[in-house]
Parts: sequence; C-alpha cells; structure tokens
Amino acid sequence: MKNDILKVLVTEDEIKQICKKLGKEITKDYQGKELVIVGLLKGCNPFMADLIREIDLFLKVDYLSVSSYQGTESTGDVRIRMDLSEPISGKHVLIAEDIVDTGTTITTVKKLLLHRGALSVKIVTLLDKPEGRLMECIPEYIGTVVPNEFVVGYGLDFNEDYRNLPYVGVLKPSAYEKWGKICKNKINHKLHVADPIF
Repeated sequence: MKNDILKVLVTEDEIKQICKKLGKEITKDYQGKELVIVGLLKGCNPFMADLIREIDLFLKVDYLSVSSYQGTESTGDVRIRMDLSEPISGKHVLIAEDIVDTGTTITTVKKLLLHRGALSVKIVTLLDKPEGRLMECIPEYIGTVVPNEFVVGYGLDFNEDYRNLPYVGVLKPSAYEKWGKICKNKINHKLHVADPIF
C-alpha cells in the first residue's frame, strides 16, 4: 500500500502538531458554550479522534454520513446516508472534516444544520484545497492548505482504500491504473457469469 504513494504532503508529526494547535484555538473559542462536534463520515475519523483529545472542554460528538465523491471527482450531488443521532437545536456545532475541496458538501451540510436550529455552525478541517472550490466556503479552523491534487491517507480514500495511512499523500499514476484493471476484470467476470448456457 505505501509503495503506491508518490509523495507525502503532510507527515504524521505535522498532523499531530496541527491537532494540538487547532485544539487550543477551539478550547479558547468555545469556553462556556454547549459544543457538538459533528464528524462527516467516513474520512473524518482519524482527524476527529485526534482533535477532540486536544480540546479541553465538555463536548458531545455526533456523525453525519454524506457523499459527493466517486473515484477522484466530486459529483456535486450531496447525499445524506446517515443522519445525526440527536437534535442540535440551540447548540453550537463544529463540523469536523478531513478536507474541504469543492465546498459543495460542507456548504450544504452547514445550511442544513442552521436550518435545524443550531446557534452557530463552524468548520474545522485538517486540509483545505481552495483551488478546488466550486462554492464559496472559508473554514474557520484550517490545519494546512494543500495543492489541487487528489490526496489519500489519514481518513482520505481512493475508492475506500488508503484511509489507514498515518500521513497524507499523493498516489502514483500506477495506483489508478491498477484499480482500473481490477474494475475491468470484475466487469468482465460479471459478464461472463451472466452469459446464458446453451
């Protein structure tokens, strides 16, 4: 798996320092407020787990499962697959994201939570990719800015693989080619299985 990585953009140590820095800022800003951190599954998991350990406040955690990606491209069609477990009306919400790219998903989610009665909705993201924006969106808490490249690792995936890498990196072209061959073989196998027997 690690052999598929062309280059590392954010190291494991850099991620730890980002979480500490953001945790201190959030602790300061949310003193005396009822805070709910909403993670956007699945990519938020590593970042959110490390981040909340750096926040010295009482807080609650909830999750939304939303999707707008297929392969390496954002489809722009945001779908909610799993909703929050508790109402957020009258609470301050902080959305935890692995990356803000086009801004489509996060903007839609932010509007939804405000519509549901949240007192405030802000965004904390490990990675910001402003070059990829299709909608105006400026996260309040940003770990680091990355170039307009498709990145994987530390929660970020390529077709559900590479989430468990401890850093953020860019895949080699051969990794995409390998995945394309696997898909082609699966399709051919399905066609073969579906062939009628005479």
